Parts: sequence; structure tokens; C-alpha cells
Amino acid sequence: MKKIAVHLAEGFEEIEAISIIDVLRRADLDIEIVSMNKTMEVTGSHQITVKADTLFEDLDYDNIDMIVLPGGMPGAANLKAHSGLREQILNFNDMKKPLAAICAAPMVFGNLGLLKEKQATCYPGFEDELHGAIITGEAVEEAGNIITGKGAGVAIDFALKIVEKFKGKEVANELGAKMIVQ
Repeated sequence: MKKIAVHLAEGFEEIEAISIIDVLRRADLDIEIVSMNKTMEVTGSHQITVKADTLFEDLDYDNIDMIVLPGGMPGAANLKAHSGLREQILNFNDMKKPLAAICAAPMVFGNLGLLKEKQATCYPGFEDELHGAIITGEAVEEAGNIITGKGAGVAIDFALKIVEKFKGKEVANELGAKMIVQ
């Protein structure tokens, strides 16, 4: 079974993180909630605390098939500042393993130079952080091994795009229909 690591840093966007985790688990994908803190508890930008499954330093990235970054501020900035995460993202990109980020979090990929000449989207106001990207403003974009999403309002569509990547369009469409996604 494919294993996806959803990374939570202090100040993450709760709707994005929980929607992504929920939808991917509904699709029977194996999800690891990763705390970027030194503790398992991570508090989001709206003061909702979530308990992670593992700490960043304890995760074996050799057993991970995709890295997912929810947005929110200062969560996305905290992800961007984490040198260990940046190193893992670069390794994943070198191996063409899937990466996904939503809202402000695509800036992590942009600042690493991973979006150059690729179609991408992000929360309005963060476009300058997507260095060299072709900014589309679409709800969700997929370019090679990277998926980007615009923000909290499209978190379910973003998660369904990840489901499609691992389980196919038919499974993603069936799950979306069961969830009454318009």
C-alpha cells in the first residue's frame, strides 16, 4: 500500500490538513501525520491542536511514497524554514516521487526551484514565492510529479487529485460522488 506523509507545522491550515487526511484515508491510502515539532501535538492557525502519528525525525522516508504540505500561516513558513524537510523534498524530486502542496505551502517548492517552467497555483499573494512557475490561478494543478492547490476552499478537490494519482480517476470520481463533491 502506498504511504503518504502529511506534514504539520505550527500554524497549519486546519481545513486543508484534516480534509486531505480524511479524503486520503477514505480512499484506503496509508497516511502518516508528521509533526514538525519536537512533540506529537501541533496547533493550527485557528488554535485547533492535532495529534500526529510520528515526529519528523522518526519517519523513514524510504518507506514514503509522497510528501504533502498543507498551507496556512505561519505553518507554510515553518515548513519552508525546516532544513530537514527541504532536504527530503529535494530527494523526492530527484527521484520523481510525488510532492503536493496547497495554499501558501507551494512556496516551499518554489523557493527550492522545483516549480520553474511548471504550471502551479497557490493562495493569492504568494505567487512571487513560486520562483519561475507558470502561475495559472486554477484550483488545482498537476505538473509532472508536483500537485499544487489554491487554498482551503479546494482542499477536497486537491485531495481527490492525490487519490487520482494513486488509485486512478474512476476511484477519485466515485469517492467524490459519495462525498457529494460538486
